[in-house]
Formats: sequence, C-alpha cells, structure tokens
Amino acid sequence: MRILVTGATGNVGRLVVDQLLAAGATQVRALTTDPARAALPPEVEVVEGYLGRVETLPRALAGVDRMYLAPLTKTVREVTALAREAGVTRIVDLAGPEGSWWYDIEKAVEQSGIPWTHLEAGEFMTNTTVWAEQIRDRGEVREAYPRAANAPIALEDIAAVAAKALLEDGHEHVAYGLTGPETLTRAELVAQIGQALGREIPLVEVSHAEALAELSAVMGADSAAWYLDGCAELARDPQPASPTVSRVLGRPGMRFAEWAVAHAELFR
Repeated sequence: MRILVTGATGNVGRLVVDQLLAAGATQVRALTTDPARAALPPEVEVVEGYLGRVETLPRALAGVDRMYLAPLTKTVREVTALAREAGVTRIVDLAGPEGSWWYDIEKAVEQSGIPWTHLEAGEFMTNTTVWAEQIRDRGEVREAYPRAANAPIALEDIAAVAAKALLEDGHEHVAYGLTGPETLTRAELVAQIGQALGREIPLVEVSHAEALAELSAVMGADSAAWYLDGCAELARDPQPASPTVSRVLGRPGMRFAEWAVAHAELFR
C-alpha cells in the first residue's frame, strides 16, 4: 500500500511521515517543494511538487492508494479530482468543521466520492510560541484574556491519529474532533512554560487593543484580530477536552506540561 503525504516537510506532514515509518509502513511517498533540502529518511520516496501547483500532482499521485491531505483550500477541488482519477481509495485530511476556515477542504473531499477521514484539530500547542519573543526579551507575557481556556493539542498527536487512519480500516467517513487531554487557561499555559524553563513568567493583563498591537507585530493585524476574538470567545465559553485522541491511539494525548518541557528551547 503506497501512501502519499502532502506537505511532507510542514509542521504536521513531517510528523505524519515519521509516524507512518514507526508503524511499519514501507511505501511512503512524500510531496515537497524542495527534495534536496527536505532531509527525509532514505526509505521515503520523495517527489517534488506542491498542492498549490496542481500540474505537479499527477506524477505524485501515480500508484497511490491513500493520501494525507494538508490544509490548502485554494486548489482542493482540483487536487481531489486528480486523486479520484489516480485511483486513491482514502483521503485523511487536516480540515475543520462548518464555519471554520478549513471547511472547504471537508466539502471538496466528501464531494470527490473518495472515502475520507477528517481531522478537525483544535488549537495547536505550538501556537503558544506567539509569546516566545515576549518571554525571551522581557521575561513576561502580556495577555488580554488570561482566563480564556481551551484544550490545545500537540502536533505529534495529530500526526499519530493521521497515521492510524491511513493504515487501519474502520476510520472511514468519520470526522475526529481532536484536542489535547486537558482544558487550561492562558494563565495556566504561561505558568507551565515557566515551569519548563525553571522560572516564573509574570503574566500582565492588558486591554484588547494593547494585545492586538503586540500580536500584530508577530502574526499580522488580520490574524491577530481573529486570534484575539477567539480568545475572547474562549473566556466566555471554554473549550472542553475531547477523549478522541486517547480513544483512537489507545494512550493518553500529550499534556501541555510535557510538550513545554520537550520544546522549551522555543522560548529560551
């Protein structure tokens, strides 16, 4: 069974490759824009291409049975049409439910007629790196919504669920809502980063406007506004943790405190 991983050097796709290999997959093909710099394991078949350049995909899809689809909305209909023509029998996508930015991916995949599994991941633990510059430069975090609470998920767990859905039967036509194992406030996230670094990180509560100015320098004004609006909503209505990751994987998902220790260098 040949499995194509698109976005194979991206944050999630690269980990999907690793998870497939760890599970014993022997025919893993990786789609990447720069094979020479991809640094993928030698047993992986590397193909140059990009979801946004659909003319590069027929070669990548030739002989593929199953595919991990990275989240790119602008060409998803063309990509899924090509996958159907190539005989792909399952797509596992990183997408989002109705009302999200990534819902167009789910719609296109379902309309293709190819059996599918949707991975509807919540906020990534890596998103806390929006605080990294503040922690490094000032030793504190300026936050507008310290009581906003959700259950962020480790990219490693998303990739592990993706690999399961690609390799095993029984995951077809299921949308998995994925979160981390615990709901934490923003203040608790900052405190756990501090524990991983071995020091206290003060959290300074600021206004929405002040936080917007701070984050706009990191992620751009539009993204910062969207992100802060989401935090405001989570302050009013915290996100509960879902048991899906532990149910699919047969083990607990990674806790944020573990992730912070493993990735402390991002903040140091």
